[in-house]
Amino acid sequence: MDKLIHESEQPENALRKTLGPVSLTALGIGAVIGSGIFTVIGTAIGGNPSQTVSVAKSPIIDLVVGLLHGHLGAVAGRPGAGPALVLSLLLVATVCALTGLCYAELASMIPIAGSAYTYTYATLGELIAWIIGWDLILEYAFSNMSVSVGFAAHVVDLLDWLGVPMAPKWLSPAYLPLGLQDLAGKDIFAPGWHFGFDIPAFIIVLLLTVVLVRGIRESARTNNIMVLIKIAAILLFVSFGLSFIHTSNYVPFSPNGFTGILAGGSIIFFTYIGFDSVSTASEECKNPRRDVPVGIIATLVICTILYMGVAAVLTGMVPWQSVAGDGAPVVTALKRLSLTPGGHRLHWVRLAVLIGALVGMVSSILVFQLGQARVWFAMSRDRLLPDIFSKLHPKFRTPAFATWVAGILVAIPSGLFDVGSFAEMSNIGTLFAFVLVSIGVIVLRYKDPARHRGFRVPFGPVIPVLSTLFCILLMAGLPAITWIRFFVWLVIGLFVYFFYSRKRSEFYEG
Repeated sequence: MDKLIHESEQPENALRKTLGPVSLTALGIGAVIGSGIFTVIGTAIGGNPSQTVSVAKSPIIDLVVGLLHGHLGAVAGRPGAGPALVLSLLLVATVCALTGLCYAELASMIPIAGSAYTYTYATLGELIAWIIGWDLILEYAFSNMSVSVGFAAHVVDLLDWLGVPMAPKWLSPAYLPLGLQDLAGKDIFAPGWHFGFDIPAFIIVLLLTVVLVRGIRESARTNNIMVLIKIAAILLFVSFGLSFIHTSNYVPFSPNGFTGILAGGSIIFFTYIGFDSVSTASEECKNPRRDVPVGIIATLVICTILYMGVAAVLTGMVPWQSVAGDGAPVVTALKRLSLTPGGHRLHWVRLAVLIGALVGMVSSILVFQLGQARVWFAMSRDRLLPDIFSKLHPKFRTPAFATWVAGILVAIPSGLFDVGSFAEMSNIGTLFAFVLVSIGVIVLRYKDPARHRGFRVPFGPVIPVLSTLFCILLMAGLPAITWIRFFVWLVIGLFVYFFYSRKRSEFYEG
């Protein structure tokens, strides 16, 4: 651990230390709020319905419970939480509080870029660190892809509000598992593939890549402004939406029972990757031992309150089934109600929320791309990836090559696939990372109990153990096909490690 910290402080590797607790908290809120509250909340509420029963698309917990009762337990698609998403968010907040405390302890001890990757490198060894680093690449990439698709859906809404003619095939993903319908329910595209490409999703990723290459200080200042704008938009939506709530929409409150609540929590969980984003920037903090724990806990408290408010109002305004598969559920709900008697005043509210949502998603993409490039930077500095990924720009002192590669690899798939598929893949990566961070706290308490900790998780190993168990429970709420894809990705990663990275490692003995 001392070696890692020493190497990070060498002039040729050192990143600029410009961030304080306010900027760190804003980074966390920027990731958590923009990624889920305007986009993924729809698929968490409505689920990913299917006409046929499928083992591959059934949550793991359904399959396990079914086997315990003597049958397979497969269901038709991933169930939605419905109005009970507020309970899903309470579950998620509990898990995030436990995991956030674990992150805070490790970040206060190991203030180095790389977050969960660096923590496992220092506590569990190189092989486990490679696995989590490989996982984080998947996690950040799919998170940003889902947010980029949501951004494009909001651009479509903005063009609609302005009355600008649109060509849907260039404003929606090429693959739409539920198809694309207008407000009257008429099909624009049938389910499956169509000829097209989501151009706004592609462009926004590349534009923000340019911003990140220019430097963290400029990125953080921009993010702070965007966070204030989107919080204002959320408060505007909640305040106006309260008067359009129909209590009948809350019945049934939990249409799919605990399975739906768990599945909703599993989907929305990835948005709390904001914790990870705070800790990935710890090497660029002025006082990381104090600022990182403050940033993590403040992010959790603020975001949970905002999420629950939006979920309660949204499910009260429109039937929960209507938001399934929608990349812009909040503004779509405002559009539906603005066309009803007495809803004319929502016309301008919709525009304000649209602008706030677009700004919010821009800040999310900014933070996720920053996090992904920093993980690649850290892995390259440890010689597990080619050296060029840790090469800093001579003027801006940012990992420019890693940032550009991350941008291109995210931009292209964002034009092709839908938000639901991306969210599921990102979630299993997030939860797996959180499991290893929690285990890392326990291991380090045993291996290095005397080391100074700027922040210490209370109650001994109880909280890290509970964090691990709850994360595994939420992973069980994801479809079987997501687990299969995840393991395939890990197998590919292990192949790369044993045939390339391991031989470059400083610990390799030939």
